[in-house]
Amino acid sequence: MIRINENYLKLQASYLFSTIAKRVNEFQNQNPDTEIIKLGIGDATRGLPAACVEAFHTSVDEMAADATFRGYGPEQGYPFLREKIAENDFQARGVDISADEIFISDGAKCDTGNFQEILSADITFAVPDPVYPVYVDTNVMAGRTGNFENDRFQNIVYLECTRDNNFIPDLPKKPVDLIYLCFPNNPTGATISKAELAKWVDYARVNKSLILFDAAYEAFIRDDEIPHSIYEVDGAKEVAVEFRSFSKTAGFTGTRCAFTVVPRQCMAYDSQGNQQSLHALWNRRHCTKFNGVSYPVQRAAEAVYSDAGKLQVKSIIADYMKNADLIRKEMDALGLSYVGGENSPYIWIDAKGNSWDMFDNLLNNAGVVCTPGAGFGTCGDQYIRLSAFNSYENVEKAMKRIRESLK
Repeated sequence: MIRINENYLKLQASYLFSTIAKRVNEFQNQNPDTEIIKLGIGDATRGLPAACVEAFHTSVDEMAADATFRGYGPEQGYPFLREKIAENDFQARGVDISADEIFISDGAKCDTGNFQEILSADITFAVPDPVYPVYVDTNVMAGRTGNFENDRFQNIVYLECTRDNNFIPDLPKKPVDLIYLCFPNNPTGATISKAELAKWVDYARVNKSLILFDAAYEAFIRDDEIPHSIYEVDGAKEVAVEFRSFSKTAGFTGTRCAFTVVPRQCMAYDSQGNQQSLHALWNRRHCTKFNGVSYPVQRAAEAVYSDAGKLQVKSIIADYMKNADLIRKEMDALGLSYVGGENSPYIWIDAKGNSWDMFDNLLNNAGVVCTPGAGFGTCGDQYIRLSAFNSYENVEKAMKRIRESLK
């Protein structure tokens, strides 16, 4: 008799964004003439940078000729892209990350979800609350979380992020083995200082813990004092793995390209307490389960680092942040408290009540889609997330509708 992994039965309802899509589709079917403005899911809305498009065309032409055709590439990614990433994203900031410590993939979501596979099933782990659901759900699938009771899983250490701590989680009160951190944060948009981040690195070094650091939104940082990488903190290469993405940086949400940094100094331990290289283990997993990102996509990602690509990416991000500034201005006018939107495309807004109620209110009365904070955890229940990923004209229209619906 074939049996299932019963941990999947512990997953709560459907994935958050699938639930949102279902509700939006139902509303649209019932109100076909209503124009819906989506400020919910963080999907890029601007076209790819011209430099990336040009690189795509050139590389596709290469694939069309026998002499320049490329089949399977290196699972870890082509050297031309890994070297550009190491040089521009890390070495240019004084961070000693080498190209062979970078693994190219098809998405940060995939990598943050998959990395836990190389870790023991009985480790203790901590997540912020509110949290990106993938961190939790993939550990549910792996059987680490225990049962779901009173809106939380028994075996997860939840790090509450509230207005009282400026949405920066406090250190765990007891040792944990694995810690998920995301800054600029999804969903709250909160950022962390280098001094605050250093506390987490120190904690991990003392407790022999591992930090999985999601930096998918680092390109939106406008404050020069905010670290773009956890490796800007001394000692972080010993205890942290970092995830980055081209999805929000350069609009690769539909193109799929990201990377994970696993420093060679980063170690975990076997049952006898012996050090084992996470770099070697991730490389083994990557080579076994992944065949690499396509050559044209990697050439397009490489173009992000060209002189033209840098300017074009900067312009696109500036447009998104102009949207964020407009949303913040409107929230100020409405007297609603919020965090985020200054160094992040997300604005985390106090809904002054149940977040799903606010979701329904904005959808039904304004035709605007937000993300209910309850989908990110208990501490998100009274908040909604608005995304700056849309056109300025649509954001203006959405703000007007929201203003009228909340009168």
